[in-house]
Amino acid sequence: MDRMPEVEAAKKLMNEAISWSVMKWISEKKRVRKLADQANFVLDETNRAVKARWDSVLKRAYESLTKPDNGANGVDAAMLHTVKKIKDADDEANRARLDAEQTFDRAEKRLSTALAREGCKKAILSWELHEKAILKAEAISVSK
Repeated sequence: MDRMPEVEAAKKLMNEAISWSVMKWISEKKRVRKLADQANFVLDETNRAVKARWDSVLKRAYESLTKPDNGANGVDAAMLHTVKKIKDADDEANRARLDAEQTFDRAEKRLSTALAREGCKKAILSWELHEKAILKAEAISVSK
């Protein structure tokens, strides 16, 4: 996986933002949101693109975990186990993103720099988790 400039720019901004004052947060929150949204979009698109390159067996195995009524006919247990690890990594990254967004929402409502700093750290973690999940998804298509 190549470095994603949008994600790197968002990480850099979040690392800088950890030391911002309330006034700086108020003046920069639109820029922070824009970069965060761009990073999330690029990560989502990259994840979709990687999974689009999977063969039909991998896709069916993954779908069986996201849509249980789909079934995993013809997919062996070892593959299901491997794909479950990718699904778990995706889920962990999505939970981290939601946690970061909720933290930023609370920070904005309370004008809390402490919560904003925490949100920055959580956002960076969520992007790192997304990157790891994408790497796992790429690895399975290469090893297949």
